[in-house]
Amino acid sequence: MKNRSFHSSMKRAPYVFVAPFVVSFLVFYFYPIVNTVWMSFQEIVPGESRFIGGENYAKLFSEEFVKAVSNSFAYTALTILILIPVPIVLAILLNNGLKRLNTVYRALFFLPSLVSVVVAGTIFRLMFAGSSKAVINTVGHWFGLGPVDWVMGGSTAMFLLVLVAVWRWVGVNIVYFLSGLQNIPEELYEAAQIDGAGSLQKFLKITLPLLKPTIIFVTTISVFGGFAMFEESYIFWQGNSPNNSGLTIVGLIYQKGFQLGDFGISSAIGLVLMLIVFVVSMVQLNLFGFFKKEE
Repeated sequence: MKNRSFHSSMKRAPYVFVAPFVVSFLVFYFYPIVNTVWMSFQEIVPGESRFIGGENYAKLFSEEFVKAVSNSFAYTALTILILIPVPIVLAILLNNGLKRLNTVYRALFFLPSLVSVVVAGTIFRLMFAGSSKAVINTVGHWFGLGPVDWVMGGSTAMFLLVLVAVWRWVGVNIVYFLSGLQNIPEELYEAAQIDGAGSLQKFLKITLPLLKPTIIFVTTISVFGGFAMFEESYIFWQGNSPNNSGLTIVGLIYQKGFQLGDFGISSAIGLVLMLIVFVVSMVQLNLFGFFKKEE
């Protein structure tokens, strides 16, 4: 009887250990997704809801939604174009020429990521205010430039959003790439040096190929972060950017759901966002050859 009880408990043990994850997944992930899909086919007003079919999805083809999607794509593309090559170059410089100060510079670059988005956004909003006494306009005055309304100018909205992203995340990406560089054996560079390879050849033939997993990881999280951006835009404009120049998909979800109370269409937008992120992620992973079998 004791042996049976022991074997029975051993069989149940894996299910007991897995149960917290399964319950958490069902409650906090699966149920919200299913409920969001159902809500996207409903018109929801305080106290009641009714099924309206695909009307919420038909409403998505509006100028406001197209603007939010284009802004999110532009923001994601610009941040990736800056936050991949620049950290790679800085990480190589830190890894090769500044090894003694590696830890100090790594900490200095990493510090901005520890600053709250609200604090960082507020500081940048004050620095780039339209007043002639704002920090950036004061510096511009030294070079004979007039005051610029950076925040409410419309054409400078994307510049501010990308600038905040670069300031906050370039240090984090440097740490990622430094970790990747330090896993590359020095013997490979020494062998290439003996064969007469120059710095550019070593970078193209050794560093980049062996950094590929890190580049894929950083690019993937940058895609997620780019399309999920909301706080920075909200801090700058509280949802009222000039000509919707700072409106993002997540910002539109917030406007429709929490400001206007239309949770049906906000659910539809959320599902479209999930589809966009999935497709973009699959495309970039395919471009990197992530799904190809190595021979």
